[in-house]
Amino acid sequence: MNEEIKNRIETMIRSNKVFLFLKGTPESPECGFSMRVIQILKSLHVDFGYCNILEEEDIRQGIKEYANWPTIPQLYIDGEFIGGCDITEQLYQSGELQKLL
Repeated sequence: MNEEIKNRIETMIRSNKVFLFLKGTPESPECGFSMRVIQILKSLHVDFGYCNILEEEDIRQGIKEYANWPTIPQLYIDGEFIGGCDITEQLYQSGELQKLL
């Protein structure tokens, strides 16, 4: 990954305590997994930043390499990669996500 894309990703992640890379937008998610993570965050009344990777091809590819995680959505809290939909759901159900937030 080139340095410019890495820097853009890091700037996005640092822009909010909670940041989500997703397909679509929070108002109009374009995949079920992205929608589920958004529902969890909204149920917890969490403000979060986001990037619609469908509009950012270089970020779409770069974030997979950055996190060493092949799928979207990707959730970050306090700059740390948390995981995708399944991990977010597991953390939510166990109460761990609420502690992180």
